[in-house]
Amino acid sequence: MDVQMDVQRTAINPVTWSTGLGFNQGELVSGHTRTLYCSGQTATGGDGAPQHEGDMAAQLALSLDNVEAVLAGAGMTLSDVVRLAVYATDVDLLLEHYGVLASRLGAAGVAPTTTMLGVTRLAIPGQMVELEATAIA
Repeated sequence: MDVQMDVQRTAINPVTWSTGLGFNQGELVSGHTRTLYCSGQTATGGDGAPQHEGDMAAQLALSLDNVEAVLAGAGMTLSDVVRLAVYATDVDLLLEHYGVLASRLGAAGVAPTTTMLGVTRLAIPGQMVELEATAIA
């Protein structure tokens, strides 16, 4: 017998500056029955070939498409994401195009806890951004 519980999410923001940037300081989750941990997703096509070399906005959008594909495989959507790690080879360039990510998260009605890290390079040469998500349902 599969018992479905109501997921409750409570934003924890002892300070509120982060909400203006689209993320919560913490998120308390209770009542969930499933947790999905997504491996880092980059701007690769279905065959694993890198796409959009040198185009941060396009890489960010495709990386998020790939996160959504993993979520869909588990019967989830962006609205289920509670944690997002963003790795970028150029944080300043990422910030210029962060609206690509923020608008899609906003449209999904979520402000997941988020960490952004600048890295020297990613596993696949030419890739500029990688997204790692945790979702609950």
